[in-house]
Amino acid sequence: MLAGAAPASAQRALGTSPRDARQFDESFHKYAKRFFGVGYDWRLFKAQAMAESGLDPEAHSRSGARGLMQLMPSTFAEIQSRNPELTSINDPEWNIAAGIQYDRVLWNLWKEHPADLDRRSFMFGSYNAGRRTILRAQEMARRDSLDASKWVSIEAVAPRVQGWRHLETLGYVGKIGINLAALLVNDPP
Repeated sequence: MLAGAAPASAQRALGTSPRDARQFDESFHKYAKRFFGVGYDWRLFKAQAMAESGLDPEAHSRSGARGLMQLMPSTFAEIQSRNPELTSINDPEWNIAAGIQYDRVLWNLWKEHPADLDRRSFMFGSYNAGRRTILRAQEMARRDSLDASKWVSIEAVAPRVQGWRHLETLGYVGKIGINLAALLVNDPP
């Protein structure tokens, strides 16, 4: 098995071969460094793409999300307006760049969360469900006298947040963690 490749069972589930699993590593590394800094682990964003698209650059969702990072065309256009070099949502490199930059925008919106793991969960939860949905969950957590800066509190109130497909979001955040753990086992820092 190649270092950094997902385990064979994960590769089968994702429909990727070891070569395919490493195909976009350079782009994940490059844009993680650009938008999060030198020390930030680029594999986190690869784990996200594994959860989003199974590392399939041709992936399309029923809702219209596209590419490795499953960006909505409107989100890509918003990011592209600040980065005109991102010429196509269908180009895997630009899709990765836009997805990681969008993660950075969300990361910056959750500054009040001091623990990186919680902040990361809020970032990914917002990527999946939208920030307003997570803000509604925080308000419900506060009403229940829970610490709204902790992701575990959001998980606790999630079933009661109207209009939120919470199982999808909670599963998504958890899947990124599982994917990252698999990547770390196969390619330790």
